[in-house]
This record gives sequence, C-alpha cells and structure tokens, in this order.
Amino acid sequence: MSKTSTFATDKPSITIEEPAVNAIQTVTFEVDDTAAAEAFYAAAFDLGEDSWLRVRPAKDPSSGFRGFAVSLVVAQPGTVDSFTKTALDAGATAIKGPEKNLWGYGAVLRDPFGNIWKIATSKKKDTAPVTREVESYNVGIGVADVAATKQFYIDRGLTVAKSFGRKYVEFEAPGDTVSLSLYSRKFAAKTSFVSPEGDGSHRIVFGSDAGTFTDADGFAWESAA
Repeated sequence: MSKTSTFATDKPSITIEEPAVNAIQTVTFEVDDTAAAEAFYAAAFDLGEDSWLRVRPAKDPSSGFRGFAVSLVVAQPGTVDSFTKTALDAGATAIKGPEKNLWGYGAVLRDPFGNIWKIATSKKKDTAPVTREVESYNVGIGVADVAATKQFYIDRGLTVAKSFGRKYVEFEAPGDTVSLSLYSRKFAAKTSFVSPEGDGSHRIVFGSDAGTFTDADGFAWESAA
C-alpha cells in the first residue's frame, strides 16, 4: 500500500502518493510441536496469539545453526533479567549471560525448538522500575554476500536504515513491525556464540507486503495477509 499526502492551497489540492516501506509484519517459526511452542513463547517473551510471532508444523529437517537470531531490545538490565528468567523457566537454554558487555547488558538463549534469542540493552544499570516492555524487535540473518542481499531486498521494497559496507545492513521497521538485519553467516554465528555449521531448513518464514519469494540464502517470505 502507499501513503497518500494531500496539500491544500488556493489552487486545486495536490495529492502525492508516497511509496510504503515494506517490512516484516509476521515471523513464523516451523516447529515440531506447535502447542508446546505457543505455550513457550507466551510464557517466555509475552508473545501470544495477537503478536507478530506465529508457529506452524515443520516440514523439513534442520540441524545446527539456522542462520538467524531474534533480538529483543529493552530499556534496562532488569528487563533483560526478567525475560531471561521466564525463558529459562519455560525451557530455554542459556548460551551467554545475562551479563555486562562492551555494548551494555544482555543474554543469548536457545529456545526448546532450536531458535536463538538475544535480549539486550545499551544500559548497564537500572534507572527506573523494571517492566516487560520491549523497545524493538529485530531478526538478524546470516548471508553469503551482504551487499548482494542488501540490493535484493531493496529491489523488493525494503528501505535501508543503516549500512556499514559489506559487514552489516539494517532495514527500516515502521510502526510496530520487526526490523531485518544482514550479517555474514560467520559473524551472525559469532555474535550468537555458536558454531556457524548448520544444515537443512532455516525453519523461519517472514510475512510482509513484499510478496512471496526465497532469497539466495534460502530465507522464505510470504504474504502477511
């Protein structure tokens, strides 16, 4: 869809069609047990049936690193600790932290279905009462060629928000949508503290208005309708 802007003057109004920004509206995990997954994500991260996260039965095998991580960016360390605790209590496994790091404070977890989650804040101390509010969501994917994949997504209507050569790209996420980031696969694994080795399905599907397609690294997209 396009955004319409109308300007009123002493002459006939001028209407300009502004192109909409395509972005991730839904993320679907393919899992072996959908009921267990729904219960876990609701308990761990407050992501219920009205959220951007979906689950459906897995069709293809998957092993090792799936080439992506989901990030929850929050306001302060207490919120990181809160989400980490509920995730671990619900069955997640800690890969790293929670602990202070160069960029702030964070934790890296693996959920019971093999997906990696990062919970992070740029702050190292709490400055307000702890809440469960998430400031933004991001999915970072590891790709073979960051520059080529960047252009691929630009051609499908995504808009670049940040870009650092062939190392990192982040696309805009207007409103309550989920942002997409690109890294090399090796770096994506390194920042997730896991081996880059992996095989089979990514077991993730992105939903948006960009259409139905699969990128060069096997990440699938479909209509979010």
